[in-house]
Amino acid sequence: MSSRRNRVVSEEEINELISKLQSLLPETRRRGAGRASAAKLLKETCNYIRSLNREVDDLSDRLSALMETVDTNSAEAEIIRSLLRS
Repeated sequence: MSSRRNRVVSEEEINELISKLQSLLPETRRRGAGRASAAKLLKETCNYIRSLNREVDDLSDRLSALMETVDTNSAEAEIIRSLLRS
């Protein structure tokens, strides 16, 4: 692992990683092929991850509320449990 820590990443590798990251973000895909600065892209990535975390929290809250309304021995509850295991 120490050899990995000392490895210098080339500018070409950084540009390739930035391009890959840019292709993963919905906002940058909608904007088109224009290249954003690395700093802006990292900021957008952080914002996107935060929004995904909020969405997960919201869905978790909704699922908890749904589970409270369902009989724990019902078919619906079993379906929900099986989806959570997936």
